[in-house]
Amino acid sequence: MAQNRPIKEKIQLWILIRLLKLFFLTEQHLLKIKSINYPKSQFIFSMWHCHQCLVYGVEDKSKFYALISASNDGEIIAKAAECLNIKSVRGSTKRRGVAASLELIEKLKEGNSVGIMVDGPRGPKGKVKDGIINIAKISGVPIVPVAWHSKSKLFFELNTWDKFKVPIGPCKTVALYGEPIYIPSELSKEEMKMWCQKIEDEMNKLQFELENNYQKYLEM
Repeated sequence: MAQNRPIKEKIQLWILIRLLKLFFLTEQHLLKIKSINYPKSQFIFSMWHCHQCLVYGVEDKSKFYALISASNDGEIIAKAAECLNIKSVRGSTKRRGVAASLELIEKLKEGNSVGIMVDGPRGPKGKVKDGIINIAKISGVPIVPVAWHSKSKLFFELNTWDKFKVPIGPCKTVALYGEPIYIPSELSKEEMKMWCQKIEDEMNKLQFELENNYQKYLEM
């Protein structure tokens, strides 16, 4: 945390982080995520900002890094997520964007996988930004789109810009993973836009498929 913060603010953040850690640890034991088509090799998860809680379902968190905003809110989430062994790279389009991309590429070169909220941290909702395309084309690691859904009454939607989804307690959810998408190493600006749209379309199709066949996937 920044050293120049007032003592009162530091105490408030300390309490908030520990409360969030307690929630994360409790939810880790109670939340039920059924993973369908989970990738067998290294990946770059492409997920919507509202679905970031699905990182609970990452199978090997010791080799996983999540891109988290460099904002104060991001700092709280990143520090609290450490209790789940989820490591983070801090940055967004407006703050530390280039540095964060380079760091993610380095983590991928080391054999780790990463997760990127492609419409975060401030939207617009449901629009894929080109950062994930750049990282995939340089690293050679495929993008794997992810959909997440639940019909449980314990799956809450918050009144935020992204309609953030929060599972509470023994909530049953399904995470549906798409097929790996490899990005060519050389792309023009127009091709970059095309690939952003392709990832967006794949994510929307995957979400539509999951929501319309949720019970089938839950029972698999």
